Amino acid sequence: MGSKVYKALFLIIGIASLGYMIYGTGPVVIWEGIQKTGIWFVPVIGSWLVIYVLNAFAFRAIIREPRLPESNLSFWSVLRLTISGYAINYITPFVALGGEPYRIMELKPALGIQKATSSVLLYSLMHMFSHVLFWLASIILIVAVVPLNNMLLAGCGLLLIAGVVLGYWFINVYKKGFMVNTFRLLEKVPFIKNKAREFALKNAETLYEVDEQIRVLYADRRNVFYASLFYEFVARVVGCLEIFFTAHAIGLDMTLSESLIISSGSSLFANLIFFFPMQLGTREGGLALALKSVGLPAAQGIFIGVVMRIREIVWIAIGLALMSKKTKRDTAASLSERVQTIDY
Repeated sequence: MGSKVYKALFLIIGIASLGYMIYGTGPVVIWEGIQKTGIWFVPVIGSWLVIYVLNAFAFRAIIREPRLPESNLSFWSVLRLTISGYAINYITPFVALGGEPYRIMELKPALGIQKATSSVLLYSLMHMFSHVLFWLASIILIVAVVPLNNMLLAGCGLLLIAGVVLGYWFINVYKKGFMVNTFRLLEKVPFIKNKAREFALKNAETLYEVDEQIRVLYADRRNVFYASLFYEFVARVVGCLEIFFTAHAIGLDMTLSESLIISSGSSLFANLIFFFPMQLGTREGGLALALKSVGLPAAQGIFIGVVMRIREIVWIAIGLALMSKKTKRDTAASLSERVQTIDY
């Protein structure tokens, strides 16, 4: 019953946030953006279906284990969970991680809490790790393609070092685990250390089991690790097509390499200011700076940002619809079980 309440709460918050996004963007602006983009709006939306399919392949590869028949979930169920989870992330302020608890709750009945938690955590780590690798590849491309002064070159060097350090941290997490060390760190933080210690003691077995499954992925399931990372990295590259299609819709002569640089630069800027809900304003600023860096009109970043916002609204609506459909199915199944209990 508790999970159904939480799912209903997620759905209500999602619908309210979607309404806020539509109101904040403006129905007139949305309609004008769709009209101005024209037929190019179809591949903009479609490119994200490809991205979500790749995300789902990466997520399902992590979930499935030959020794656990219950982990052989259908691709559709994982795709539905992927899309709806990201829909929640879009509308969640502060690091955009609201979709992770939802995914754990959805997977828990089939996999159990430990496997569900480790699978979602492993996928989230993989998603972030691929982002770091994408940034590193983009920095190399920026240095090779974009004319840089000494200050920008130094900035790229610092970002490259930061990316390598982050990559090293991710590899250590895969080797040693994450949960136990995180709670050991939290036990030293004022105001929350007592609560963290209490939670760690109460759930010690679960935390160690989750860490063990994290280590197993890198140590014993290396082919799955690299396959999942490959799917996620390719998804990042496909994400550049959204900017490429939108630019051509408004007559900008943009190359694929430039769209990759702009996508990487704008996402880096947005993630540096991660606490804004729905990245309000940060994306447009990042797009303007990135466009200017490759010699394109910075003002067009506003329109590209609007189209990206419209795409988000479309996929949030799809994600919430998938959540709603699952919630209704769960309710119907629960009523059926009650009827059978009464009959017998």
